Order: sequence, then C-alpha cells, then structure tokens
Amino acid sequence: MNALPLILYIFALAAYAIAFASRSAATGKAATTLLATGALVHTFVIGMQTMEVGHVPFAGTTQAISTFVWLLALAYLYTETSTEERGLGIFILPIVCVLQLLPALQPAGVEPRSALFASPLFWAHVSSMLFSYASFGLAAVIGITYVLQFKEIKAKHLGFFYVRLPSLQVLDVMNSRVVFIGWAFLTAGIVTGAFWAVQAQTLVPSDARVRAMSIADPKIFIALLTWLVYTFQLIARRAIGWRGRRSAYLSALGFAIVLLNFLPVSYFLTESHNFAGIEPGAPRE
Repeated sequence: MNALPLILYIFALAAYAIAFASRSAATGKAATTLLATGALVHTFVIGMQTMEVGHVPFAGTTQAISTFVWLLALAYLYTETSTEERGLGIFILPIVCVLQLLPALQPAGVEPRSALFASPLFWAHVSSMLFSYASFGLAAVIGITYVLQFKEIKAKHLGFFYVRLPSLQVLDVMNSRVVFIGWAFLTAGIVTGAFWAVQAQTLVPSDARVRAMSIADPKIFIALLTWLVYTFQLIARRAIGWRGRRSAYLSALGFAIVLLNFLPVSYFLTESHNFAGIEPGAPRE
C-alpha cells in the first residue's frame, strides 16, 4: 500500500520541477494538487494500518519513516498554502520520494503487541520526535534555499533562483519559526521518552530493549546531540545574531544528524529502539 503514495509523490515532484523551471502558475497548482492527493492517500494507508494493528504503526523503523514522510508532506503543504510560495517544493519532494522508497519496497508487517506500546507516554514520545524531525527537514530545505538565494545575490546574478524563491528575509523568518517548532516537539519527545523509559523498567524489566535504554545507546545519544545543536541555533540567533547563512548552515547540519539517527543508527546500531519483528519480552541477539 505504501507504493501508491510514492507514485503520487513522484508525479508531484515532476510537476514541481516543471513549475519551477517554467514558472507556470497552472503547473504549480497541479503540483500542489498532486502532493495533496498523495498526502491524502498516505493518510488512508496509515489509517488502514492503524485499524489493522490497533495503534498508529510507527513503532518499527520502516513504519516510522513512512509516518515521517507523511508528516513532512503535511508540514510543507501547510507552509505552502499559508505563504503561497511554491518554490520550495522542488527541494522538499526529493526527500519525500527517497525516504518513501524504504517503506514502499519493504513488505508491510504487523507490529508485535507488547506492554511497551501500552503506555500513552510511548506514543507521545514517538509522535513528538517524528513531528520534530519533519520540522527540521523543512527547516533544512529552507536553509538550503536561503544559501542558494544569498549566493546568487552576492554574485549579482539575479536570475534563476532570485525570481523563483522567496526573499532572504522571508526565508530567514520561516527557518526561525520552523526550527523553534521542531525544537519544542523534540524537547517534548525527549522528556516523555525519559519518563517512558523509567516506566518501562517496571512494565517489562526483562526486555533486552528496556535494559539497553541509556545515554550509551547511539540513538539516544544522537537525539540529545540533535537537541544541543538546535538549542545552540536558537540561542545563537538571539544572543550573538547568528541569522541568515549561519542559521541556515546549522539547520542543514542538524538535519544531517537527524538523518544519521533516523536511518543507519535506527536500522543497525541501536539496541533500545528496534521494535519491529520482535516478540514481547524476547531478547535480541
């Protein structure tokens, strides 16, 4: 089922590319419609999977990636409709399409039922983290477009990007707001995750995943590192005037760390956050 949203996202990417190159308003509206349709179908897919397993299916890494893509698409759609700026779509959709390939290529599996998933703290933790990651992805793209726009203006070649992207001031404000929203949800996710880890010690103390929940686990350590990067970005913006390019570069750095944590670490390195395909209470090899 995850293949259908991917197909619609690919068509939306093609439409955004044509609209960006030709500056065609009609093609831009078609791109938005395709993206909205893809997000709607993705919502239906996640809803069907939720009915199948009895909860939102984002405990496993692949399911979490699908939910992240869905949230990123929705976050961008909200940004686009609220600002009436479509120039960022050509930069957002490649991330959406590449990441959606993973759940589309892997067969959907039913997540194991476990006492670990019974706590509202778990769902608050995961949903907050995914929403923060989606916000940081959007902020990174805004930062990249800021740098492209800045370099073109500095070189006094006001051409390709200058006439297609929002102004530097608008991009800087957008970046600041999106980073703050992401930081707030990341903070909430870390706090609820800490409380959930304590609670899990009493729910399933024999579970190998619970015993591995500590700062020594790479996924937890990198999540805290991500929080420090974005906290520094917010403080530096206000305290020492790190706006514009510096803020844009920090957004890109932060999201690179997020992707590191979200993909290779989640799949291969973490001991405490690998939930898919493991029966309740079963130790990991």
